[in-house]
Amino acid sequence: MNDHIQPDGSDASEGALEHDHGALGDAEFAEFMELAAEEGFDLEDVEGAIEEAGHGPLPVLAVVGRPNVGKSTLVNRIIGRREAVVEDKPGVTRDRVTYEAEWAGRRFKVVDTGGWEQDVLGIDASVAAQAEYAIEAADAVVFVVDAKVGATDTDEAVVRLLRKAGKPVVLCANKVDGPSGEADASYLWALGLGEPHPVSALHGRGTGDMLDQVLEVLPDAPRQTFGGGGLGGPRRIALIGRPNVGKSSLLNKVAGEERVVVNELAGTTRDPVDELIELGGVTWKFVDTAGIRKRVHLQQGADYYASLRTAAAVEKAEVAVILIDGSESISVQDQRIVTMAVEAGRAIVLAYNKWDTLDEERRYYLEREIETELGQVAWAPRVNVSARTGRHMEKLVPAIETALAGWETRVPTGRLNAFLGELVAAHPHPVRGGKQPRILFGTQAGTKPPRFVLFASGFIEAGYRRFIERRLREEFGFDGTPIHISVRVREKRGKKK
Repeated sequence: MNDHIQPDGSDASEGALEHDHGALGDAEFAEFMELAAEEGFDLEDVEGAIEEAGHGPLPVLAVVGRPNVGKSTLVNRIIGRREAVVEDKPGVTRDRVTYEAEWAGRRFKVVDTGGWEQDVLGIDASVAAQAEYAIEAADAVVFVVDAKVGATDTDEAVVRLLRKAGKPVVLCANKVDGPSGEADASYLWALGLGEPHPVSALHGRGTGDMLDQVLEVLPDAPRQTFGGGGLGGPRRIALIGRPNVGKSSLLNKVAGEERVVVNELAGTTRDPVDELIELGGVTWKFVDTAGIRKRVHLQQGADYYASLRTAAAVEKAEVAVILIDGSESISVQDQRIVTMAVEAGRAIVLAYNKWDTLDEERRYYLEREIETELGQVAWAPRVNVSARTGRHMEKLVPAIETALAGWETRVPTGRLNAFLGELVAAHPHPVRGGKQPRILFGTQAGTKPPRFVLFASGFIEAGYRRFIERRLREEFGFDGTPIHISVRVREKRGKKK
């Protein structure tokens, strides 16, 4: 999980809280900034990079509303480019799509959601279910209503969801192309969501004022919705995997009783099921989720919404225990589920179920498959279990604790830079185009998962960044957690002679 940030001269720190230095204390931050100044870096750029990484994920703005009110057109307007597919008929957007946006120096994610004109659950239910997940996963919501049509029964249903969720809402009265349409927008006060902002997403009219209001309600960083083991409540563990790999059976075995329905028919679990379970003197919150069958946009009806809720459960969890059926070949879908958990930044434990049914030949081939198909998560703790018999269940909690410890590990800046100095001296970056870029210094700006910012004299290739990540793991552990590394390149004008 690496990204490469080229300096663009923008002030990434604008809008950030004073003394917000990620995981760095004031003294460590001051020492780090002094080092950055000596190396010729722009200090505002350095501070912005640390705050960016320290915040972790960007805050999320969900754009919701019934079909064909102009959500995707508004998203294109917000992100400043035509990416969301727009067509003059309902139901064009079938998958949740996330884009990165910036307004007035603040960066955030925009989630474009869609509904269907027809579905087995009916239009109102389908839009509400889509909105329900989008609202749950977001830090703030833009609710788009067609001002020309006015508030419909479906709009009223979404309003009820918004009130129940308690998230900040900005009401967007779309398709107001001129002053005459503002009277139509004023009728939307009746929805009880505050002032309707008259907007023409197509022409851009009023979108700036609406985005100013969005920034008022959008937090600088997403709220940590999971527990912290203390006042935050029990640690949250999501059980995820393909249908029928034994997630519900595993939860029942861990709990020591039949907590959830188990059936050989795949897809028995539809909604995430939360269970408080005491293991080893500690209370954990296990979440049994619906199996993820295939790509979300290829699913229909109840399977689609089950997958959305599973994704929401992973976002809220601290650890994802990924169950894989050891008796079957590791599939593309298994890999996709692993990728989803990694991209969500959760701690990860791999549990290979049905181990008691495997013969020696299958175990041999499974080991080869794990090496080739899941090599990207070789750092994740592994347990071989049987949800049916309870085999090796006692190893599950230690594996979860190991993953959590890695997820929360922080390396002090001084120790990290000593390590980087030795690493660069022993294994310098390859020469490219007659130049040899160097990692100059770095810091760990955040945890949960660990997030590093490295500052370099030139472009650092992806292969070398993967090498740095591998050596970080060898030196400091980080078992069971993805690592995010971003690289800032020193601008030439700031380079010391």
